[in-house]
Order: sequence, then structure tokens, then C-alpha cells
Amino acid sequence: MAGLKELKSGVVVIQLNRLDNLNIVAGTENVNIVTDKPFCSSSLTFLHELSSIIRKSTEAKLFPDLMAFSFWCRKGNLEQFKKDQINLERRLGRGLVFHIAPSNVPLNFAYSYIFGLLSGNANIVKVPSREFPQSEFLCNTIDDLLQKKKYKILFNNSAFIKYDKENDITKYLSSICDVRIVWGGDSTIKNIRQFSTPVRSIDIAFADRYSICVIDLEKLIKLSGEDLFKIAGLFYNDTYLMDQNACSSPHMVIWLGKKNKSLRNKFWKILEKHVKRNYEMESISVIDKYTKLCQTAIDLNTPFELINYDNLIYRLSLNELPENIHKFRSNCGYFFEYEVSSLDEISHVINKKYQTLTYFGLDQTFLVDFIVNNKLHGIDRVVPIGKALDMDLIWDGFEVVNSLSRIINYS
Repeated sequence: MAGLKELKSGVVVIQLNRLDNLNIVAGTENVNIVTDKPFCSSSLTFLHELSSIIRKSTEAKLFPDLMAFSFWCRKGNLEQFKKDQINLERRLGRGLVFHIAPSNVPLNFAYSYIFGLLSGNANIVKVPSREFPQSEFLCNTIDDLLQKKKYKILFNNSAFIKYDKENDITKYLSSICDVRIVWGGDSTIKNIRQFSTPVRSIDIAFADRYSICVIDLEKLIKLSGEDLFKIAGLFYNDTYLMDQNACSSPHMVIWLGKKNKSLRNKFWKILEKHVKRNYEMESISVIDKYTKLCQTAIDLNTPFELINYDNLIYRLSLNELPENIHKFRSNCGYFFEYEVSSLDEISHVINKKYQTLTYFGLDQTFLVDFIVNNKLHGIDRVVPIGKALDMDLIWDGFEVVNSLSRIINYS
């Protein structure tokens, strides 16, 4: 196992090069646990330069999620995030953050790293063991940038690592971290939580969750053909860009208002055009989706109508909305839909598994009031269609910078 080494300066160093079966894909093999104030100038400069490199890359332009990431970490966006924070002058990072990213979302690890970086921490990031070209590109780009002399401090407190299911590594890094961030399903989080952390360490779990989209039919019918095509395209971006693997991608569409089957059919047909134009589904995904459909037919105690659009879209129309509908989530174009005359008709199913509500044709304040006034246990985000995948420094109900830093109080 690796060892903790304390330098004469008092800085603690994590010697990752002494860990077996671990591959360092970016950053250092000896992580210095050095903290800083949130939004320090070197971090902001580093992320702005990273954004610029990605945006200028011909290779990166092949991946919409990479381009979205570069847009997110541009200087203007980060400066706005900084303005929204309070008491930054009295905050410091907590120390070492150990990030465990999900295996099915290519760039989630990078957003998690930025959470830790902007909060003033040293970071060890477990990237997906599954190969994604955009993940490899980003790791290589980050590594090259960290090698610059001006980013020596960031290099010394950043490590991006890969390893398979080596519980000994997870156990060791858990035992020395100040914060552990785990992204994944319930079973993954439960498994990792068996490994204890220091008594003052905190755990943040971004669990697998369920998201929905609410569309006002009366507003939708007023759209021109061109605008309807745009709305369907934004819905496509929310769902297919991440194969619905992102927790914030809608898994169910709630149609609000007077029933209009022809308009609903028109929406799905236009979505099909977007999918056929932009999306390629692997054969294994076709099989997995069909298997999930069969299992749903067996286990869901509610009748549904299936409309299949060349295997690219499974549209499961429900006559009633069971409380456990979130358990039947799938991906790669697998949608439930349900018609309501009032949002109160869905309040009984909203539990802690619900994360994001995207919407079209409704007032955002009205939707937030619906959540608060009904004291719902779920839905932490309310964003327009097209914004489901937009990362924020408030995520899953956590104020990330506040959670990952400590405040020095005085009176």
C-alpha cells in the first residue's frame, strides 16, 4: 500500500506510485495535500486555458459533450459562479477530495474534479475504467496543461487515476481523504461506504436518480413548425447526448393540459427525425433496451401502450401513474409518458429519487412553488428544456463550494 509522507514544510504527500494495479493517466504520482481559497486565480486561469484549448481542437469538435464542457469552464461562466458565492475570503478547501466517477458518463469525472479544484482542494480522481475517446482526449489535454511551469502547484495536488475493481485501493484512499465524492447507483454507493473515512471526513453521494419533463400542450400547439422542431431538438440534446445515462436526462414526459394525441404524436415523430439524423445506437443497446421492455411488461402492474420508432425511441404511454415508476428507468431512447390536467396529479410519485424537472411553456416560479408548497421530497432542479445537462455548482441539492470548503468563523 501507498504511504503518507510528510515533508519538512508540513505538507502531507500521498505516494500513489506505491499502489499496485493503479494507472495514473494525468497529474502527479505524489499528491501534495495543499489547500487554497476557493476560486483562486491559478485555478481560474487553468480552467480558462483548458477551455480555450478544447474549443480550438478539431478532434474535440467531434464530441458535443466535450464542447459543452469547454463552454461550461470558460472564464466568463466561472467568474459568474464566483460572484454568486458568499464569504469566500473566509473559506479554505477541506484538504484531499477523493472522487469516484460513474463508469457510464464519459466526462463526469472532469466536472467532479472542477468541483474540488474551485473549492480549493487537492484531488484524486478515479476516471471511468471503460474507454471513451473524449475521456482520453480530456485526460491527455489536462495532463499536458498541468506540465506547464506556471501550474506546478496544481500539478502537485492533482491526480487522475484508473483501476479496476480493486477494493484495496478504494479502501486506502477512503481512509485518508477529507471528502469522498461518489457518483453512481445505490449498490455502488453502499459498497463504497463500507470503507471507513477519517472521523472529520465528509461523504457526498450523487446517487442514481430519475428526471422528468413537463410540457404544456396549449403552449406547444401555438408553435410554428420551425419552433416545434427546435424544441424537439433541445429535448434530443437533454436525452440522447448522454444516452439518458445522466441522472438529469428526462425519463418520462408529462403532458399538461387538454388531451391532444395528434400533437403528442407529432412531437415524437419530429424527435425521431433528430434521432435518425444524429444518433447511432450500438447493437448491444438495442438488445438491452428490448430486454428492459420485456422486464417492464412483466413487473409493471400498470397497462401501457408501446409505440416503437425503429428501436430508436420506445414510447410507453401510461393510463395511470404508479408510485414506483422511477424503478423502471432505462436508457438509449426509453420514455414513459403520461397526460395530466394538473401537476397535482403527479405529486404522489415524486420521491427522493427525482432530481431534475425540465419544462416547456410553464413559468419557472410556478414550478418551484409547486415543489415547495407540496413539500415534495424530490426534484432539486427546475430548468427549461435544453438545459438538463448544464452542470451547476448547486447539484442534487448540495451547494458544492460550501460543502467542499470550510469557513473560518469569528465573532
